[in-house]
Amino acid sequence: MGKKKIKTHQATSKRFRKTGSGKIMQTKGHKSHFRRRRSKRAKREYQRMQEVKGTAQKRRIKKLAPYLDR
Repeated sequence: MGKKKIKTHQATSKRFRKTGSGKIMQTKGHKSHFRRRRSKRAKREYQRMQEVKGTAQKRRIKKLAPYLDR
């Protein structure tokens, strides 16, 4: 009898990606609402992914999506 498989939290797996170097990247929220009043530069920033900085946040993501790097 082996270990049980851990279920991946689907919302977490859709929001985060892992790079080849091991960084966890996240998409930004607030993309669709009230974008008329934002500058072009600010809207362009929404297209990029940003690195997750917090250690506690990284730990939680790894717990919720253990197979993220596969």
